[in-house]
Amino acid sequence: MSDLLLIRPRAEDIAGQPILRPLPSAQCRSVGPFVFFDHILAQPYPAGSGMDIAQHPHIGLSTLTYLFEGQLQHKDSLGSDQLVGPGDVSWMTAGRGVAHVERTPPQLLGQAKRLHGLQVWLALPTAEENGEPAYSHHPASTLPRSDSLGVQITLIAGSGFCLESPVPVRSPTLYAELKLAAGASLAITAEHRERALYLIDGEADLDGTALPLHSLAVLEEGASPTLSACSECHLALIGGEPLGPRRMNWNFVASTPELIDQARQRWAAGDWPQVPGETRRIELPR
Repeated sequence: MSDLLLIRPRAEDIAGQPILRPLPSAQCRSVGPFVFFDHILAQPYPAGSGMDIAQHPHIGLSTLTYLFEGQLQHKDSLGSDQLVGPGDVSWMTAGRGVAHVERTPPQLLGQAKRLHGLQVWLALPTAEENGEPAYSHHPASTLPRSDSLGVQITLIAGSGFCLESPVPVRSPTLYAELKLAAGASLAITAEHRERALYLIDGEADLDGTALPLHSLAVLEEGASPTLSACSECHLALIGGEPLGPRRMNWNFVASTPELIDQARQRWAAGDWPQVPGETRRIELPR
């Protein structure tokens, strides 16, 4: 497939948790509404340790956390306190401003555990950038699925493959988890304007072009390539309607530099909603 853009991720570390981040990159700033894509690499945590990200702010986006292994506790300035397990969707819309905490649940700290999953950010339409923040949790059992001819599809958010997720996305969105048995194939139809595939595990190709492991393959607009599994494989498919250029600075996403500057000043001054019961916070990078 000659028009396939392959984006190699950069390695990051967040509070001791290794991350691969293919989006944003110099080659591609966004795919549909997706402006940020983190692969939370499979990480064992021995007893007495865990992930702990102190409260930090967001504007102008929705965050979506989806785990394959492990559990996280989500707390935010709206008063949400939610345990997130494998296959659940944790969906937080920041609007004009929200703060949240993500950590290993306290009840798991005394035992060995693993964490593996994805976190993505979706930009909000400009009309909703200064809207009310919101949070919703969607258990794994509520997400639509299909399973046919060796292809399992879970529609995490948005619509696609004749499925529609209950997650309240704010613009046309496609976010699916794909699991293919060896030898299975799936047509990636052009039902959304922009699309990209990320190979989490296994071996697969797209119209004969091998997909590198842990890389984002951005599809040509209007193309309908066939995904073929060379071995049992696991992928994420993202896409949707582009929302136009967005600026990103630290944890802030906005359509104008003024909104970014205002958010930085507010967080630095402590003029921000606080997560109940939390005193630790991540300070603004210089």
